[in-house]
Amino acid sequence: MSDYLRELFSLHGRRALVTGGSSGIGYAMAEAIGRAGAEVVLVARRPHELDQAVTRLREHGVTATRISADLGERDDVQHVCDRAGDIDILVNDAANNIRKPMADLTPDDYEQTIAVNLTAPYLLGQHFGPKMAARGWGRIINVGSQQTVSAFGDSGVYGAAKAALGGLTRSQAEAWSAGGVCVNTIIPGFVLTPLTEPAQAIPGRVEALAARHMVGRNGVPADFAGAAVFLAGEACAFVTGQMLFVDGGFSVH
Repeated sequence: MSDYLRELFSLHGRRALVTGGSSGIGYAMAEAIGRAGAEVVLVARRPHELDQAVTRLREHGVTATRISADLGERDDVQHVCDRAGDIDILVNDAANNIRKPMADLTPDDYEQTIAVNLTAPYLLGQHFGPKMAARGWGRIINVGSQQTVSAFGDSGVYGAAKAALGGLTRSQAEAWSAGGVCVNTIIPGFVLTPLTEPAQAIPGRVEALAARHMVGRNGVPADFAGAAVFLAGEACAFVTGQMLFVDGGFSVH
């Protein structure tokens, strides 16, 4: 890598916390950020999957550790804050999506969905954002959804939470960008991950969604590697409060 590209994209000396980092988009972003030079701390619920993810990262030469936590629980969010140490790059990817017709959603569905998709990113931002600003540098990457900007397939509470996440990004950017903290949202298209398996199980759904993408296919986690490295480093120093659509043209229709 030339000195010019290293200055733009190297993450050596940085430390990243990636929630939902044991699989899917979260793992792909963690791997990309780690292979660009950052130390990575993975957060997810299942210890076995976390251990497997850490092993994969280490096979790529990434310095990686993990914290097992259910981000739907306030005490677990605090546990992450207490354990993680100094963080330069925060990636909020952990999500749940309860896909029911709107009228069938229960109060518990609401609480679970808001807790993971909105409250956890808010609380983690409240903990790490001011510390980043005090040091004069930081990056927060929130992972949204097509539902951040439009209704799509029983959006329900998930759609409300992801729309609010876009607003949270703007509020965080307003609060901390002057302190060197750039905050942005990635908007995926339809991506083949464990989170979308219920939608994938509907006959014909995967093919129909692939056809809607301008590139003619659905997304895969590896599609988010470049965006993760860009938003995590020096190259995005003048990009904040924005939504970056990594969606194969899905949202343009």
